Amino acid sequence: MAPSKRYAKKQAKARQRRRLQAHERLERDRRQAQRAAEVLHQALEDLGLPANLVGEIEGRLHSQHKLLGKMVGVMFPALFGCRTPSELCRVRGWDKQWPSRILGALPKRSWLKRLRRLALEVLAPLWRHVASKSPATQSRWQWTWVWDDAVFHTYGEQLGWVGRWWSGQHKRVLSGIDGLLLLVVIGDGRLVVPVDFAMRRPDPVGPGAPCRDKLRWARVMLDERMAALRRHGLELPAPIMVADSWFSDSKLMQHVGDTHQGTLLVEGKQSYIFTLANGHKVKGHDLIEGKMWRWRQSPWEPGVYYVRLRATSPTYGQVIIVIVDEPGQDRFSLRCLETTLSAPQLIRRWRRRTWMEFVFRTLKHLLGTEACQVHSEDAYDGHLVLRLMGSFVLFYTSRVICKGCLTMEAIILSLKHYWRLVDLEALGLQALS
Repeated sequence: MAPSKRYAKKQAKARQRRRLQAHERLERDRRQAQRAAEVLHQALEDLGLPANLVGEIEGRLHSQHKLLGKMVGVMFPALFGCRTPSELCRVRGWDKQWPSRILGALPKRSWLKRLRRLALEVLAPLWRHVASKSPATQSRWQWTWVWDDAVFHTYGEQLGWVGRWWSGQHKRVLSGIDGLLLLVVIGDGRLVVPVDFAMRRPDPVGPGAPCRDKLRWARVMLDERMAALRRHGLELPAPIMVADSWFSDSKLMQHVGDTHQGTLLVEGKQSYIFTLANGHKVKGHDLIEGKMWRWRQSPWEPGVYYVRLRATSPTYGQVIIVIVDEPGQDRFSLRCLETTLSAPQLIRRWRRRTWMEFVFRTLKHLLGTEACQVHSEDAYDGHLVLRLMGSFVLFYTSRVICKGCLTMEAIILSLKHYWRLVDLEALGLQALS
């Protein structure tokens, strides 16, 4: 055989091999997207959203259409490669009024009630199931309550919530909506459940009392959620709360201890002054930079050392201070009122606060919470609550149904590129032939 002919035959076989490999990859990706859509639908059914929330909106809109597919589109626009409602309608071929009609179907209080009810329906059975287990099992399913807030940018006309707020992420004052979120982290991130959400309204101009600030909102949210859990017959232990230094208010910390017999753990500030047990007065900066401490190694985290101090503050009274030194990180301190919890226990609870940042990252980047084009307060409430529910559904799908074998990013990436090849009638998806 001539060399030119042999070369041409070799190249033809290589092209055929590449075509077969590309076809196999496409088929594999299609199967993965189909699996992702099915487990997502299973999570929606397990949480009861089609029967409760979707059914109520269908009744309010007097719609004969099955709105589950459209609700999933509004809840997870990233699954279809979109961020804004207008882009979603253009890609799916919907009437451009559908997103605003769905989001405006319920008033503000009804949207928040749906979020709180979802949290109760998840937490109550889980607690009853774990309460009958051994102490070792219960220790792996401890609840840690987490407060945090974030500033969301807005699009369209200025709503009544829009104000000038300090953003910790951007390290500057931004014009936007300040949202306060209360989470329950179960175990070391086994499940992260949003239990309540509130948006802070700026102080009104003119005469009248100012609106609730962040600290009052945090106290009200905790009191209402604890009361709701008690009404459902749950005998919960004293709550352990974690929050950043913005929540280090003496009245709030005392309220958590007196009303709920709990502990509020916050990050220390370098400007606070404390009196140690030996009578020395030190600032928070001196605590972190001090070299006379007797460091102990954490039994649960290799390479992490800590110091546990008892001190007195003119503002907080008797406090516990934990200084943490870990490799590759700056030293930091934690502070709470007098407690019997050990320093390793407090450090472990503080680690669970990072799941709050995980939720906000999911909301802002994966689900595009800031890309909202509605122009009414009720619709904006629906937009944020639906995205919060979507974040929890994704987490539930990844951690509970898929047992951690499929991440949230993998679910979104798979459906984002191959949703046109998915055939699932319940979500309104018909595979292209």
